[in-house]
Amino acid sequence: MVGEPKIEHFGIFTRDNCPLTSAYGRRNFYKVALVLDPGKLFYADRWVDIDRPALQFSNPMIPYAWENEVEDRKGWFCLFNEEFLYQGERSGTLKQNPFFKAGGLPVFFLESKEELLITGIFQNMLEEFNSDYTYKYDVLRNYLHIVMHQAIKLKPSEDYRQYGNSASRMTSLFLELLDRQFPVDPAIGLVLRSAQDYAENLSVHVNSLNRALKDITGKTTSEYINHRIIQEAVYLLKQNQFNISEIAYMLGFQEPNNFTSYFKKHTGTSPSSVRNS
Repeated sequence: MVGEPKIEHFGIFTRDNCPLTSAYGRRNFYKVALVLDPGKLFYADRWVDIDRPALQFSNPMIPYAWENEVEDRKGWFCLFNEEFLYQGERSGTLKQNPFFKAGGLPVFFLESKEELLITGIFQNMLEEFNSDYTYKYDVLRNYLHIVMHQAIKLKPSEDYRQYGNSASRMTSLFLELLDRQFPVDPAIGLVLRSAQDYAENLSVHVNSLNRALKDITGKTTSEYINHRIIQEAVYLLKQNQFNISEIAYMLGFQEPNNFTSYFKKHTGTSPSSVRNS
């Protein structure tokens, strides 16, 4: 893929600076949060009431919305990319991890003993993160693995509730997920290209996603996806940073000719014409 190799990233934060109502939008970063205040966690087709201390695991390709019920937010969360956790090994497998995969059960409620243990780990992570120790990121990686191993010992919550009418929320989360794909990262390329890709990451059936979008916006999933791909293609063509073959690969086309045909179908002109205009 075009671009430089991806760099490891990790950060840990307290939850007291989070907004009361938010949509998680940190692109490319996985998240593990210790939530110590009540609220509601909304996904495309279901929601869960966080009414006691919980661990939450988040995949950057699965959008959600969080609503706090109190102003005093408590807990911690860490953000990291796959390269940090695996250091180049088993690349591409974290999204299949049971904690992070689409359609999984990402919330684990904690008893008092478990809450105390996990709280101590997050406090140690924050202290280590702010230290000058040369190998602190190795220590932080080990702490993160310990948190995940502790979660393995727990039973994930299955207390999810269905919406009476999920079309509006499903549409909103789809549009958020679509927006999160752009601008395309040259080192990765376009990750989600089809309606089925988006439906899987929203944990809904593709027909349900299409029906929701059609009901709310009058457009299909594919129409939205095609519009954004063409919009990105035009932008990249006018920048002159990448040649047409590189742009094709970045946008998920295995052959440049396929990209050219796709572009002509949706714009009535060729990529080279746009580049030279």
